[in-house]
Amino acid sequence: MQKLTVVGLGPGAGPDLTLRARDAIEAADLVVGYTAYIALIRDAFPEKEMVSTGMKREVDRCRLAVEAAVSGRSVAVVCSGDSGIYGMAGLIYEVSQEYPPIDIEVVPGITAACGGAAVLGAPLTHDFAVISLSDLLTPWEKIERRLQAAAQADFVVCLYNPRSRSRSDMLRRACDILLESKAGDTPCGYVKNIGREGQTAVLLPLAQLRDCEDVDMFTTVFIGNEQTKIINGKLVTPRGYLQREA
Repeated sequence: MQKLTVVGLGPGAGPDLTLRARDAIEAADLVVGYTAYIALIRDAFPEKEMVSTGMKREVDRCRLAVEAAVSGRSVAVVCSGDSGIYGMAGLIYEVSQEYPPIDIEVVPGITAACGGAAVLGAPLTHDFAVISLSDLLTPWEKIERRLQAAAQADFVVCLYNPRSRSRSDMLRRACDILLESKAGDTPCGYVKNIGREGQTAVLLPLAQLRDCEDVDMFTTVFIGNEQTKIINGKLVTPRGYLQREA
């Protein structure tokens, strides 16, 4: 049976690229991915044949990869972060149903939630929710309900896809929903270009995050819970070990 591997590159495909991911790319004779992600690894694997497609060509990309695997090639589909968290792993499985059986392996990677949290400190030490603000595939009404539920349950909230040129008000709208249940001084932070050149990190309260203009599609946003605090300039959510001992 022919093999297709869906590979998570980590947030920047640099030092955070796992050994397992590197081995999977080395073993493939064709690498397929979104244009920006192929650009991240092209110099590291100059001998590999690589094919890229642009934004909103996800289905075409997966069909190309599955068809290549069915034809007998060893294929790696690369995704930023983790291949199963907002990545191509699920779509590969869906598309593969239309073709003869192939062996699909999912290789995990460091997702932006983990990579960004490490930069900020330790904001995800307790329960948290990850929510994408992109309404391209999910109705905004459903995103609103998820934000409301996460805020009411006092989850730390990690936001993917917080703002784009066509969705410039999504972060503000999300913060307004969170502010219905969370205090305005709730500690928050965001990281741009995680693991890449130009990485920047900012800490600020939720009330200020609402009006922040510096956030874009390459930014991951973290909103704390009632216990989250700033310790020595880092965003930290206690698990409760010290409180238990007390």
